[in-house]
Amino acid sequence: MITSNDGNLFANLPNPRAEEQSSLLLQTGSCRLERIVSMGHATPPGEWYDQDEDEWVALIQGRAKLRLAGEVHIRKLSPGDYVWLPAHCRHRVEWTSEQPPAVWLALHLKGSD
Repeated sequence: MITSNDGNLFANLPNPRAEEQSSLLLQTGSCRLERIVSMGHATPPGEWYDQDEDEWVALIQGRAKLRLAGEVHIRKLSPGDYVWLPAHCRHRVEWTSEQPPAVWLALHLKGSD
């Protein structure tokens, strides 16, 4: 399913202090592409993402800090940085910028190697 044939990644950004926003851009049988907008959002303390799918995530705008389980240092992300998160790679978002908002592209893949 394609939600739209065209668009702009920076259009219709949510108002400040809104909930983190995830928009489906494209979905096929094996992948899902989302735009995620974070404005000062972070994973709640003590919680980790542990997904069944592989994920490739790129930061398009703003700044963020990402922690992967087992790593000593927090990864500081700037526009253009991307990270491969294999299925069940526990990770958490420690911090995201508010101005400009952190805009991510997240590609979720089922059954990849």
